[in-house]
Amino acid sequence: MTIFKKNSKFRWVITTLIFLIYTIAAADRANIGVVLPFIRNDFHMSNTEAGALASLFLFAYALAQIPSGFLYSKFGVRKIFSLSMILTSIATGLIGVSSSIFALKFSRFILGLAEGPLPIGITSTINRWFPTREKGIVTAIFLSAAKFGPVLVPPVCALILYHYSWHYVFFFFAIPGIFLSVLWYLFVPDTPQESPFCSESEIALIEEKTGPVIPKSNQPGLVKANGFARLDRFIRVSDVTIISSSKDVFRSWNIIGSMLGYFFMMGIVNVLLAWIPTYLMNEKGFSIATMGMLASTPWIGAIIGNMIGGWCSDRILDKRRKPLMMLSAMATIIMMSILINSPDNPMILGPLLFLTGILFNLGFSAYMVYPMALTTKEVFPVAGAVINTGGQLGGALFPLIAGYLLDHYTWGHVFGLMALGSSLCLLVLFTIAEPLAEKSINNKEL
Repeated sequence: MTIFKKNSKFRWVITTLIFLIYTIAAADRANIGVVLPFIRNDFHMSNTEAGALASLFLFAYALAQIPSGFLYSKFGVRKIFSLSMILTSIATGLIGVSSSIFALKFSRFILGLAEGPLPIGITSTINRWFPTREKGIVTAIFLSAAKFGPVLVPPVCALILYHYSWHYVFFFFAIPGIFLSVLWYLFVPDTPQESPFCSESEIALIEEKTGPVIPKSNQPGLVKANGFARLDRFIRVSDVTIISSSKDVFRSWNIIGSMLGYFFMMGIVNVLLAWIPTYLMNEKGFSIATMGMLASTPWIGAIIGNMIGGWCSDRILDKRRKPLMMLSAMATIIMMSILINSPDNPMILGPLLFLTGILFNLGFSAYMVYPMALTTKEVFPVAGAVINTGGQLGGALFPLIAGYLLDHYTWGHVFGLMALGSSLCLLVLFTIAEPLAEKSINNKEL
């Protein structure tokens, strides 16, 4: 029975829940970076060992992606997603009771396996609950939560560390996920058609069945395309065959290429997450309070960048995803080169980190939206899982390499690693196609 008879907007309630859930999930993974200097003191860890601790989570996270994609395709999102959240909270608490390096590594690995299904569950929900013209901005809101978590973490962790030990950081962040998992199970079914909170008009809007059928020659997407003729040639806009089987996902260069691009960009994100607090304290000599403030600045910028990028790709660029993906890669090359020689002055370093966050994230959400225009809704969880697997493997590998570089070289080499990753990402993005806007709009399975 439908509770809201007319013009409901329940999909935006789900958007709010997505933001809250992934803020907590992102905080669960980001808090290790802030407490890492204190854990290293307790367990006498080298930079390489510390990098390995940060990377273990992401290796496990990557392992969980493709299996969770197949599980979501077969069983739906609701039950698996809620269980994943509960297990994530339990694993977070386990880190707090760890009394040895082995226990820390084990708990981080379990956390990665537990949290791994969450992003594919969220993007699958976005793909089913939102029309094409809203998928970019909602995905940007989702990934803004991934950056809002790291905004909250440094000051909250600094407060906890000031009064207690690092163990209590993980106890604090373990609690909210259990409550939110119950809300998800109660209010977010697998499809809008199953929800008592969705009106028929909202379901029709989501399914893009509202309004008269517009002849191809008069479609807005095609009119706008004429104004983007040069851009479309540059980003290789072309007609694509919609992927309708899991097997074809693994044969698509567009999927594999976007996975490789995401590999490099997630690598950079996780170097910043894992090592920026240590960089600010050990290299720049800032206090815990100053570190807590500065370590949040790139993620505040990231929220702004994600929101601007998602809105622009939906509305200004008429659902083109590649332009901002490429712009982000080019801008990151420049910003990493600038940061290599950044000053010790927090009044200068803070704005530089803030600007880095904005530019890096203009095209970040597009990696998760991009496969939505290439696949059916049934196959999307597998495609999204493949792309996210590549991203998480990059996210696992880069902090480990950064730790090795710090043991043998300098911070300049770490920033050089991130500039190199951005360059390779840009090269890969040149090779994938941008699907035609009207293809995704008119395909009834999307």
